[in-house]
Amino acid sequence: MSWIRERTAAVLAGSAIGDALGGATEGFSPEQIQTRYGGRVTGIVPPFHADWPTRRPISPYHKGDGHITDDTLMTQALIEVYAARRTHLDAYSFTEELIPLLETRFRWIPELEREAILLHRVFLPEKWIVSRVKVGHADPRDAGVGNAVNCGAAMYMAPTGIVNAGTPRRAYAEAIDMAGAHQTSYGREAAGLFAAAVAAALVPGTTIDRVADVTLTLAHDGSKAALESVVDAARRLPRSASDDEIASALRDAIRPFDTVGEIYREPLLDARIPSRTKSIEEFPIALGMLIAYGAEFRPSILGAVNYGRDADSIASMAGSIAGAIGGPEAVANDWLADIAEASRVDFHHYAERLADVAEEIILDDALKLQEELEALTTVSTSKVRASERTRG
Repeated sequence: MSWIRERTAAVLAGSAIGDALGGATEGFSPEQIQTRYGGRVTGIVPPFHADWPTRRPISPYHKGDGHITDDTLMTQALIEVYAARRTHLDAYSFTEELIPLLETRFRWIPELEREAILLHRVFLPEKWIVSRVKVGHADPRDAGVGNAVNCGAAMYMAPTGIVNAGTPRRAYAEAIDMAGAHQTSYGREAAGLFAAAVAAALVPGTTIDRVADVTLTLAHDGSKAALESVVDAARRLPRSASDDEIASALRDAIRPFDTVGEIYREPLLDARIPSRTKSIEEFPIALGMLIAYGAEFRPSILGAVNYGRDADSIASMAGSIAGAIGGPEAVANDWLADIAEASRVDFHHYAERLADVAEEIILDDALKLQEELEALTTVSTSKVRASERTRG
């Protein structure tokens, strides 16, 4: 089995595990989580509220019990887009393939406990893609302008990191282009940074510190400042730091850049609007958890799960990168098997589907880069010869 094939499976497994475990704790504080579950969450748990069908009518989702959420469903949709195009994507090709998938493809939705189209599960900021591009006929490259700024585009960009394995700058650029159809401002930036981090993590022998350093070189504005703050806080933590101390230190580090505020389900009036100085919380915290826990698979994911707030997205991002670095040996296969059964999903199918495409794209990129190198060498040599003739 090729490197990229086995690592693809590990990245997607880590993403789904983090998503499913974090779904149960999403929206709550660490204190609320510990009260509800009698201590820290250490695996798959039931929903926070037993009356989940009626607790929040706008989003009556069965989170917990090993159910994947929209993070994984959108990741799988992006895999289908890559499988259809079998090349790099831009905002146009992305929306041309994704919108029909959202509107017409029936599939099992674990949180709804029935078959439905994906558009009926994704939340309002994801529905924006259909509203703006199909209904409003907006240019896909900037259709995300006006949407609520959140992690919606970043949460499913792991496949873009995989097809650009080892080339984080290319992953960043591709994700930024695609995400223009969905997000703007620091939400769009986060999509590029997460894809870049996955691409950097897929370099054999890399470390989480190298991944963080590479990502920081690509970051801009408030996202860069937030990453610097969280990464620095994570690196300064003593080895003896407790789980609660880690969570508290990372929250303190991201707080100045977070627009949502302290009560996650009661966002501030200026939450989720464009800004040059703010950042989403999810990706910096995921990276901070990985640094604090040495990119160990289970501790990094559980750290994110017990952090609360947007726990499913944070844990999904952390799981993706932990899987990329640690490979199949690191994956918690016991969790994955239970989640696959509870969610009625064949994770192997999606991993194989994306790995096939990634191998094709990476090989094609290598050939094109060789052609470009030969062309640049010819141009450079011709310039030198012309200069010599002039001097002569």
